Amino acid sequence: MSIPVEIESNTADGVESKIIEPIEEFNEIEPTAGELSTLEHISDRIPLGVWLIVICELCERFAFYGISGLFQNYIQFPLPTANDTQPGALDRGQQTATALTMFFRFFAYITPIVGAILADQFWGKYKTIVVSCAVYMVGLVILLLTSIPPAIDKGVAFPGLIIAMIILGFGTGGVKSNVSPLMAEQYSRTKPVITVIKGQRKIIDPGVTMQSMFNWFYWAINIGSLSLIATTNIEKYHSFWLAYLLPTVAFIATIVVLVIGRNQYVQIPPSGSLIIRAARVTMTAIRMRRKLGYQPDRPDFLDYAKSMPSASEFNEKERVSELNNNQFIDDLKKAVRACRVFAFYPFYWICYNQFGTNLVSQAAQMNVGPLPNDILQNIDPIVIVIFIPIFDKLIYPGLRRCKINFPAIPRIAAGFFFNQT
Repeated sequence: MSIPVEIESNTADGVESKIIEPIEEFNEIEPTAGELSTLEHISDRIPLGVWLIVICELCERFAFYGISGLFQNYIQFPLPTANDTQPGALDRGQQTATALTMFFRFFAYITPIVGAILADQFWGKYKTIVVSCAVYMVGLVILLLTSIPPAIDKGVAFPGLIIAMIILGFGTGGVKSNVSPLMAEQYSRTKPVITVIKGQRKIIDPGVTMQSMFNWFYWAINIGSLSLIATTNIEKYHSFWLAYLLPTVAFIATIVVLVIGRNQYVQIPPSGSLIIRAARVTMTAIRMRRKLGYQPDRPDFLDYAKSMPSASEFNEKERVSELNNNQFIDDLKKAVRACRVFAFYPFYWICYNQFGTNLVSQAAQMNVGPLPNDILQNIDPIVIVIFIPIFDKLIYPGLRRCKINFPAIPRIAAGFFFNQT
């Protein structure tokens, strides 16, 4: 069983902080190879810190999708007249609306690189999330204040929107890159152990536990995205500023839960950014490849960054440093090869992002009755919210009981298959 231990540490500015580090108890029984293949694998109890982070993510996604799903109508269409039921505000046309909406989504998924570097190199994940939430809140307030009728009439809504998009992009980048790794760090078990439940021996599997944790994490994301059901109806039947107010209020809950639960989180101190280290290795490989030319004993491009055997072998400290660097390069090569799984993702997201842009504009030309033209974006999260508990509690456990292995890559492939059908 994993138990948390609080360790006092001094930061560079002299402020003491508590870092909660997990350790393993030594009285647990590990399964044999035979037991691993025959006994049922089950999830461990999910720590409280995980559930708090899941709540934070739900509220943050509530805010993100609640505002971003309205951008197409907000930018494209003019303020409705007395007989017009199509919501709008800025009257900038479909092309501008689609371009800005796609820019925001692109920017929001580029900035996590910055957030990851800040967390790993300087602040740690928890502090980075807290600071990013503060930035996020500023963006929400700017968006809200510039969407009120007087701001629209005075022409400040459009520049206010662009400023808000940039600030929100940085805020969500700092949250998005760190919230799921922080959640993963809350569970410290690394080896499967035997347990007895109702007289039956079962295996508590860390892999199954992680899968369950991220299933519920993803479920919370899609629960949060259902905010569009409320905000699209508010924009249609009342106003955009009120529609933006709801996500802003919901985001306050993210900050409250994050701060109140700060003593529940396992916090691992920053130890250096792997992104920066990988960039340095890549630059070294480029420089050495140019200097040395092609060498048959270095089949991989990144091998050129490895240390050459030298007199440093007689210096134990330098030798260990070289070995660690070479091991990192080997790990980086594996990571790069693993990234091949993402090769098809751009094609998927090009299609998927049409739900919030051009398909919204297309729906505005149709007779949608009392429904908002941008509400159809909710079909996907509704289906996910229904099926994640079914898969987590019924289908995946059933497959494990039948000794059917269904790892990550086949699950991704199956997901792509059902998407294209």
